[in-house]
Amino acid sequence: MNITSYEVEKIKDPTGIIAGDRYEFLLGFEVPEDDELFEEASSLDLRVILAVLDTESKIVQYHFLDRKDGKVLDYGLEESEESVVLAFCVEHYSEVE
Repeated sequence: MNITSYEVEKIKDPTGIIAGDRYEFLLGFEVPEDDELFEEASSLDLRVILAVLDTESKIVQYHFLDRKDGKVLDYGLEESEESVVLAFCVEHYSEVE
């Protein structure tokens, strides 16, 4: 997975369920031809919620979204892809502060 574009925003957690700060990412990405998402990838985004507490960061939620209608699609990331997304988000979340 190659991330080609992104937007990041710090979000408030009015419930206090997740400790620390939360950040919402909207990621555009390229998908290899041999991936099951390849056919749809040009019209998909990945929405990621990152929780940051002190020096620990983790993805607490993510969804693939259809750009055309915002519909959530039932796909998951492979473990290696999730690691790439986490590393990207950790590198970029501080841009909003």
